[in-house]
Amino acid sequence: MDNQKIADSELILNDDGSIYHLNLKPEQLAPIVITVGDPERVAQVSAYFDHIEHKVVKREFHTHTGFYKGKRLSVISTGIGTDNIDIVFNELDALVNIDFNTRKIKSQLQQLDIIRIGTTGAVQPHIAIDSFLISQRAVGFDSLLHWYKNDIPQETFIDALLEQINFDKKLGVPYLVSCHKELSNNFQSIEILNGTTITNVGFYGPQSRQLRLQPSQNQLQEKLAAFEHEGHQITNLEMETSGIYAMASLLSHRAVSLNAVLANRATGSFSKHPEQTVDRLIQFTLDRIATDNYK
Repeated sequence: MDNQKIADSELILNDDGSIYHLNLKPEQLAPIVITVGDPERVAQVSAYFDHIEHKVVKREFHTHTGFYKGKRLSVISTGIGTDNIDIVFNELDALVNIDFNTRKIKSQLQQLDIIRIGTTGAVQPHIAIDSFLISQRAVGFDSLLHWYKNDIPQETFIDALLEQINFDKKLGVPYLVSCHKELSNNFQSIEILNGTTITNVGFYGPQSRQLRLQPSQNQLQEKLAAFEHEGHQITNLEMETSGIYAMASLLSHRAVSLNAVLANRATGSFSKHPEQTVDRLIQFTLDRIATDNYK
């Protein structure tokens, strides 16, 4: 298929030549990208930078690009949910792999490193509050991957999950995606756990929280905690990781999701100092990126 010019309606650029939602120009993006959900957390990360080159803000998408111990980094807020991940990842990829002048895909593609620093709730009682967890695999209860042609294998894991938790398929069929193993290895430490993460489409009903509305999936949290397949258990719940891994895999970027455990749903507990825990994860992540062994 010819490398045709991408229409204005598909690749939308602002008057200053920046990409539509993120408001970034190609030269404003670093090859290593940290994503956070909360726009206010961008400044919390960049406060450790030695130098900030660019600060760009549009809607919930805040970006700071600069240097930390010789490494050029961008930190960008995605907002909450995999719908925003779809926007952010397509536009990040466009910034490095589409020529905005010709509106054509470049012949030489660039691979980004994308590292999520996020928060999560554990479902296993032994996972300590204020600990760190790498999502080695993610199960998407969102539908993002299914909207793209893909050949990502689903193995027997999803079949086992659907059977054991008696999942109602009218909610959609979950999918399984993995982190980039080599990138993940940069963050392995005795300080951090490895787990299988569920990404949900909401914070309350989809994660089996009940205020005034009753969730349709009774005891989902308990069923997820009891699930086991070939030595794997579900460790935690959050709202972006499956989308990050899906889009990174489809676009051939490297991605890993690092989680600060602020809640334990099994014990009903929540961190007494969540901001300090997130800040420790930020420092841990930056220092790992800055090492000479990072690859």
